[in-house]
Amino acid sequence: MMAATLRGSLVTLAKGLSGARLQPLYARSLSLTSSQNVSETPPARADSTFKVTMVPGDGVGPELMTAVKEVFKAADVPVEFEEFHLSEVQNMASEEKLEDVLSSMKNNRVAIKGKIHTPMEYKGELASYEMRLRRKLDLFANVVHVNSLPGYSTRHNNLDLVIIREQTEGEYSSLEHESVSGVVACLKIITREKSRRIAKFAFDYATKKGRSKVTAVHKANIMKLGDGLFLQSCAEVAELYPKIKYESIIIDNCCMQLVQNPYQFDVLVMPNLYGNIIDNLAAGLVGGAGVVPGESYSAEYAVFETGARHPFAQAVGRNIANPTAMLLTASNMLRHLNLEYHSNMVSEAVKKVVKQGKVRTSDLGGYATSDEFTRAVISNLAI
Repeated sequence: MMAATLRGSLVTLAKGLSGARLQPLYARSLSLTSSQNVSETPPARADSTFKVTMVPGDGVGPELMTAVKEVFKAADVPVEFEEFHLSEVQNMASEEKLEDVLSSMKNNRVAIKGKIHTPMEYKGELASYEMRLRRKLDLFANVVHVNSLPGYSTRHNNLDLVIIREQTEGEYSSLEHESVSGVVACLKIITREKSRRIAKFAFDYATKKGRSKVTAVHKANIMKLGDGLFLQSCAEVAELYPKIKYESIIIDNCCMQLVQNPYQFDVLVMPNLYGNIIDNLAAGLVGGAGVVPGESYSAEYAVFETGARHPFAQAVGRNIANPTAMLLTASNMLRHLNLEYHSNMVSEAVKKVVKQGKVRTSDLGGYATSDEFTRAVISNLAI
């Protein structure tokens, strides 16, 4: 399925799977279902629950997952979590545990996870557990929707842009070697197959979501072959979508333009490292790592994680982390599962608490604890 296009994957999955529980994941993730009013009468309780893999990760991840579980319980969300603790810094990582997590993700097809911190020390293995998870599940497309929160004012308000990142190759290919003492070569891998695949994903996303423009981010003026191939692949795919405007921009200029005038962008598509940088930069425009949700897709699996991936280790146990990003991520996961009513209930409650401004964590200028924010969300659920 590596070489299959997005549409091809949809067709294959649609033929092999049936029923609302097992609709093609791309179809669910990119559907344009109309938004429901959370005050409407809730649908009848599902006969069975959805099983979802949960990996809390490091730092404040376990605390944020606790907030998700508490809100889901209060909202009577029909989801059952299979929880796994995988960490490279807490001696909770092994090949056996990694295989257990992968087995659960493959069975459930949907997961929610925190950041698995990657130590900088080299211990004989270049590929981190994060990267190994992405590669084994072929989670090639990372999607981060950067959207201003109503009621929380920043320098640029009413932002609405989407960052789509290829995350299985590029600079994160884990191909490094020391050719001679003091000389290290780090290989950046760019392939036509994966460049066209992520470009097609971006244009399909723009089409399904009613977006008008896709911008390819690159450094082809310097990396003429590698980024040149990525840029050429994007341009070729763009020709198949005449109704979507296509532009390209050099990565350094893109960073400056995002800070000066982010409104000029709609959907941005880019290789691995640039996406990691832009995700974090754009998150800072709307409030920081604590408020932006994210998700990653393969042709078969969907993994939901915050848009800006930070373990926030210095906040562990202090009850100060902002649950907003993880709760919005969980809401997106529910929408992916076709649990529209519960998805809207959770997201509207979170946004209402932020908009009211009475209960905000320190990163948004408030004094509330994580627990207090979570309780405020629960009290605003339209049950």
